[in-house]
Amino acid sequence: MVWGLLALLVLLVATGCSPKLNWRDVQPGNSGLKLLLPCKPDQGDKIVPLGGRPTKMTMLGCDAGGATFAVALADLGEAPNVPEVLAQWQALTLSNMKATPATTQSRPLRVPGASEDPAPVLVVAQGQRPDGSAVNGWAAYFTKGSQVVQVVMYASAIEPVAAEIYFASLKFD
Repeated sequence: MVWGLLALLVLLVATGCSPKLNWRDVQPGNSGLKLLLPCKPDQGDKIVPLGGRPTKMTMLGCDAGGATFAVALADLGEAPNVPEVLAQWQALTLSNMKATPATTQSRPLRVPGASEDPAPVLVVAQGQRPDGSAVNGWAAYFTKGSQVVQVVMYASAIEPVAAEIYFASLKFD
């Protein structure tokens, strides 16, 4: 009996399942994007300047297991500058968390169904919160046609299993 409970506990920890992380399928609006979130997200829309014009951005986010998980997407419509918008978004995010090039790494990310140009990327950075405390951030940036997407995870310490589940779940229909 004890060995069975111990084996179950090891299995739960190894798969990233915990009472703090209750993974669920989420599909933001009509975007076609699907992903797993470890908590029930709050959702909202906001008009933001993207690509030189006001653009509706849909955002989902929640906190679980000491981390913040968030998704933001916007459709730029006919805007020809999708790669530039994505690059500016990435730079602004890194600036907001006071990350430096020395504490930032980028690597390719596989997102089934995403556009190949620009290629999806995962940016891993260390920086500071507004209160000066340390924060680690993982952020994926990718596109699907004229849609631009940012998927982020912020925490004092990123849990590798949770990050793997979160970012590996990204896909389009």
